[in-house]
Amino acid sequence: MQGKKQYSEQLFKSFQLSQRIPEDNFYRRLKDLLNLQWLYKETRQYYGSEGQQSIDPVVFFKLILIGYLENLGSDRRIMNSVSMRMDMLYFIGYDIDESLPWHSTLSRTRQLYGEDLFKQLFRQVLKQCIDKGMLSGRRQAMDSAPVKANASMDSLQQKELLQDGDAYTEELITNQEAPLPKVSPARKKATEQHHRWKARAYKEMPGGKNDRSKFVSNHTHFSTTDADARISVKPGKPRQLNYLAQVSVDTASHVITQIQSDYASKRDSQCLPSLLENTISNLQENGLQLEEVLADTGFSSGEALQALEDHNIEGYIPNFGQYKATREGFSYDKENDRYTCSRGIHLPFKKLTTTSLGYQMKVYRSSAKDCGQCPLRSKCIGKSKFKKIDDSVDKPLYDRMHLRLQTQKAKRMKKLRSSTVEPVIGTLSSFLAMRRVNTRGKIQSNKCMLMAAIAYNLKKLLKFIHPKVQVSIQTISRAAKLLKNVFVQWYYSLLSHLKIYGHGI
Repeated sequence: MQGKKQYSEQLFKSFQLSQRIPEDNFYRRLKDLLNLQWLYKETRQYYGSEGQQSIDPVVFFKLILIGYLENLGSDRRIMNSVSMRMDMLYFIGYDIDESLPWHSTLSRTRQLYGEDLFKQLFRQVLKQCIDKGMLSGRRQAMDSAPVKANASMDSLQQKELLQDGDAYTEELITNQEAPLPKVSPARKKATEQHHRWKARAYKEMPGGKNDRSKFVSNHTHFSTTDADARISVKPGKPRQLNYLAQVSVDTASHVITQIQSDYASKRDSQCLPSLLENTISNLQENGLQLEEVLADTGFSSGEALQALEDHNIEGYIPNFGQYKATREGFSYDKENDRYTCSRGIHLPFKKLTTTSLGYQMKVYRSSAKDCGQCPLRSKCIGKSKFKKIDDSVDKPLYDRMHLRLQTQKAKRMKKLRSSTVEPVIGTLSSFLAMRRVNTRGKIQSNKCMLMAAIAYNLKKLLKFIHPKVQVSIQTISRAAKLLKNVFVQWYYSLLSHLKIYGHGI
């Protein structure tokens, strides 16, 4: 007889949420693992003694954590998802008939709590990973990724040049009470560069109409929605307002040991010293020592390499493209700090210069008299009157890195870096809601990145099997397989014997 279920909604007579959640459920296991009682003491400073009760700090962080674990990009979606999931309700400590906080409460509370509170939670989870024996700490792979800001390119507005030298000077001339300052050469150069960027961004079109070109830059524009967001672009992708996520990952366990937000207009090499300091601090708090750092070419600079040497850390970072280990036809004399060509002409050190990108260079130059009668002149210097060689002031640092990168270990480290930190960043962006931040401001974006990293580390922690246990499991598995093979051989031997015996009868 065919059955037909009739649904009629009834009030629960006897129902316990804890009995409905399986023992192996992810959020049940996470509830047992994550102890957040310390938050009550740390957040007491943010509240007064009067007024309505706010959202429970533990509930707030658990709700935010669910958003990253479930790849939910907005606070409204977090509340909608939790309201329909019994395991999530059990995780945050709400019963099935209790009303959840309003979604805007999450946004207000996120802004209320300081950045240090999120960092402390990250370190607490990292400590749990270290206590479990997941990290070695000695080798870290570092990389960065753009994270879309919560602002549109339509919010860009052209910068007002009230700070430029000419306008500032004219304004002070009209105000007789203020002293007339001198415009520094650096400020004048920055103003001229600003005008050049502005001219490229806004071009005079035929017909006398001003038309905004597709080219905009941080030199000429800023976002009225999020002033900390910066314009950046990757090859093959459109320009957009981003933040820069700097990530450090332990190569032994793929656990994130540091993550931080920075301006998207900064180079990776500028961010490395800060990322290095914070990573070392996180590891030393738990008795681990950083010894090696793996990174790509973007992290190569004199400042970055010097930071590694200051901390006695061995780096494996390919030198940037303009670096030259040797100069063809020239040899360097370290003692006299000069180059010498194949014909014996010396190029002594002349002066220090600074490039448009801020790099300091040492200039070596021959005299026009020495190069005037040289038979190799047309091939060596062309129409110039003398030979000039520019070297970075940090060339010794690059030279030492170049020698290290020629070893077989360096080739292994390159493969290890790409197979360690890049999948982690891909996981954060694709599955842990870090493709885009739903906040505004650099500090708020840092909170989002920290919570994404916390969610990632917690998932690793729940899946972790201790190496000794893992070895035992593998040993038992091999023994079981061996016993199975012995049993199968015995079984077929027995069948063969019985068959022969039956045939004899």
